[in-house]
Amino acid sequence: MNYNDNNPMSYSARDAKASSYDMGLRAYMLTVYNYMTSALALTGIFAYLAASWQPLTDAIFVMQGHHVGLTGFGWLVTFAPLIFVLLMSFGLNSMSLVTLQAIFWVYSATMGLSLSSLFFVYTGASLVKAFFITAIVFGSMSMWGYVTKKDLTSIGHFLIMGLFGIIIASIINIFMHSSGMEFVISILAVVIFTGLTAYDTQKIKSFYYATAGDATAAGKSAIMGALNLYLDFINLFIEMVRFFGDRRD
Repeated sequence: MNYNDNNPMSYSARDAKASSYDMGLRAYMLTVYNYMTSALALTGIFAYLAASWQPLTDAIFVMQGHHVGLTGFGWLVTFAPLIFVLLMSFGLNSMSLVTLQAIFWVYSATMGLSLSSLFFVYTGASLVKAFFITAIVFGSMSMWGYVTKKDLTSIGHFLIMGLFGIIIASIINIFMHSSGMEFVISILAVVIFTGLTAYDTQKIKSFYYATAGDATAAGKSAIMGALNLYLDFINLFIEMVRFFGDRRD
């Protein structure tokens, strides 16, 4: 018989340790969400600047009536975010925490430049509406992913397979120009990124448990976790704009 089980002090110490661990998780998740929301704010600022500050607009876009084309710099801006994501993913272990943070902020700003074309296609009011709809959906699913006891790993793997599927379908539709196929892809994208929000949130919790006690590793995993949630939000927002955005005349 273990007499410590009947010792009130044993329970107290155990509860204190559990409480401390839970507080550490909450602080870690708060750091992740702070990174993500700050990145979204930076993206919004640079998107607005690129759409409203004429020198920057002229550097990125070629305006031909209602048609918006890209300059050479504009094409660079369009593909730069993908390069930054690959750089962060494959260079995670070799980069310092400060370098990873710097790339994350540059990536967020560049993404804003890339998304600024939305201001020329859709009204500002409808973009705001799509943003708040996205925020509600994202917040609800992220909260569920945080509190649920259900293991979302198998669902997450299925959603990732679905993501590759819609990427391939989108490439095919570039040549087919099918509006029906585009609508189906958008519906599936909303479902997939909504589900991935919950899955990624739960996965971020596992990052915390895996890096507990290593401040540098925890700092890096917080940034990468924020990157995953940021991508979920941005992709979900783009699809919401397609459904709820009002095109300019």
